[in-house]
Amino acid sequence: MSKANPGNFFEDFHVGQTLQHATPKTVTSGDVALYGGLFGARFALQSSIEFARSLGYPAAPIDDLLTFHIVFGKTVPDISLNAVANLGYADCRFLMPVYPGDTLQAKSEVIGLKQNSNGKTGIVYVRSRGFNQQGKCVLEYVRWVMVRKKDATSPAPETVIPELPAAIAPEDLAQLPEGVRLDSCNTDLSGSAYTWGDYSVGEKIDHVDAMTIEEADHMMAARAFQNTARVHFDQFQATTGRFKRRLIYGGHIISLARALSFNGLANAFSVAGINAGKHVAPCFAGDTIYAWSEILEKATLPLRNDVGLMRVRTFAVKDCPAEEFPGELDGNYVPDVVLDIDYWVVMPR
Repeated sequence: MSKANPGNFFEDFHVGQTLQHATPKTVTSGDVALYGGLFGARFALQSSIEFARSLGYPAAPIDDLLTFHIVFGKTVPDISLNAVANLGYADCRFLMPVYPGDTLQAKSEVIGLKQNSNGKTGIVYVRSRGFNQQGKCVLEYVRWVMVRKKDATSPAPETVIPELPAAIAPEDLAQLPEGVRLDSCNTDLSGSAYTWGDYSVGEKIDHVDAMTIEEADHMMAARAFQNTARVHFDQFQATTGRFKRRLIYGGHIISLARALSFNGLANAFSVAGINAGKHVAPCFAGDTIYAWSEILEKATLPLRNDVGLMRVRTFAVKDCPAEEFPGELDGNYVPDVVLDIDYWVVMPR
């Protein structure tokens, strides 16, 4: 009997199933440096300990999406080792900052299942949570992933599709840590004079810059996040699939889009929540990613005159400058769009 873990196939899941994921990971300053090297994120809060302290943080928190990737990576061996593709996200809340030295682990619950019409794959919906060494939940999110069946003749489960909010209400997002004030923000150091009041609902921002993905980039990123999904690593297996190539981990595109958004949204210091996200099309090494954003909504927080929330929808586009704002047209995505993500950011007022 093999002692190796083959991963779960679609028929191995059932609604209500809980999964404790291995292995805990302690976040180090090396992880932070590698994340910066991979994506080029320049947000001042995560880049400078002294800048973070000037706002009331004890140290520079790690990038919110680095927290997401580490927690996500923990879930892969149990949920998406046999995935065809990760499809989307919803109801993602960043609940408290994570700092170098914190140890993260993850748990998931299966909340929905739907077999595809081809009988060879199915969609698995899970709610995953990340916890620090004190047992405090730092992140929770829902994702859905297409997973292969081991036996195409196995019976289809009852279809259960969870009801998810179209967007997280501002009042349901986590508050800033006690003692943090954003009205002390030095915009000369943050990289932009534009704060919450300078943006308008409906405004569109071309982030101008672009980044080409190399094979080494996405391989190193997936390894760093301990994401073991075969679709990112196994070129031999990929040659038998639809695209004949390894897929770029979808979270890689999210982090690229977020890093590119600095040019236009430099004071969007942190991500409070992800309302919805879709990987519209696959990405491969050699693709060049551009991004643009639209401001969907603005909100204030009770008893806070230093902080504003802004709901942003960012599109990532491959091999196509974003100056004409390619996105959706009559409910369909125009060619070259690879990511559509709707999220809340925190900004000084």
